[in-house]
Amino acid sequence: MNYIADKNRYEGVMKYERCGRSGVLLPKVSLGFWHNFGSIDPFERSREITRYAFDHGITHFDLANNYGPVYGSAEETLGRLMDEDFRPYRDELFISTKAGYDMWPGPYGNWGSRKYLMASLNQSLQRMHLDYVDLFYSHRYDPDTPLEETLQALVDIVRQGKALYVGISRWPLEATRFAYQYLKERDVPLLIYQGRLNMLDREPQEEGILDFCVEAGIGFISFSPLAQGLLTDRYLKGIPEDSRMSKGKFLKKEMLTPELLAKLQAFNSEAERQGQTLAERALAWILQQPGVTSVLVGASSTAQLEKNLKCVNI
Repeated sequence: MNYIADKNRYEGVMKYERCGRSGVLLPKVSLGFWHNFGSIDPFERSREITRYAFDHGITHFDLANNYGPVYGSAEETLGRLMDEDFRPYRDELFISTKAGYDMWPGPYGNWGSRKYLMASLNQSLQRMHLDYVDLFYSHRYDPDTPLEETLQALVDIVRQGKALYVGISRWPLEATRFAYQYLKERDVPLLIYQGRLNMLDREPQEEGILDFCVEAGIGFISFSPLAQGLLTDRYLKGIPEDSRMSKGKFLKKEMLTPELLAKLQAFNSEAERQGQTLAERALAWILQQPGVTSVLVGASSTAQLEKNLKCVNI
């Protein structure tokens, strides 16, 4: 059955925030494809989640070249979704991808060289069945490649029409200042900074990244807003057998110290007093921080996404 988007998709809960001093408005909640959209995940579930997201005003889909698993498969999932569902709505979508982490063997499949960034984006466009992305990121700071090389590649990608905007993710403050000035002088402004910000990890605030984004007119989008599930009710009574922490890939069991557990329980009690879940409270906290444009959420079901969307009105 052909997908027809909800005609009231822009009249519901979603609100939109200007991204820095640009013309771009991003939904306060954006959908991240880091987990649950790879080749190991059921396609129909991915379709259900993305349809629900768009029907509820989420216009920004965030990807990277190595999202999966396997590497590249989240972008392939989006390519199929574009062909089967979202092609008529392409101009309503804001699609981002990235390059910077390990993607293919050899010296040209990692970090920040012009060779890697250009080749990776070409591959991403093929996988996603797109002529261009709305936003292309340098996914991480490369201490060995000259910053001028990485940034000039971003400039040229925009001038080639393969991306409308560029961003950086997890760059240190001084490199971010350099990037802002370099790109500004070449009329390709730095649209957005993507960083890890949540109630347990406030590094972008402590390092001065958020303050600089406000000062320079750069947007900021938070990833891992629920700290890989720590800021949900998942771990309030210990480590469930089927949890991400029990598998030990991104979360290690030793992380859940008695001190952290007590902090999570205190956060949860505060949320309950306000009639909220811990996850809703954690997402709303991020959106209330000065300089934050949007928060990236993952979803393993439409029910989970529905709950997370409540943060917009807290």
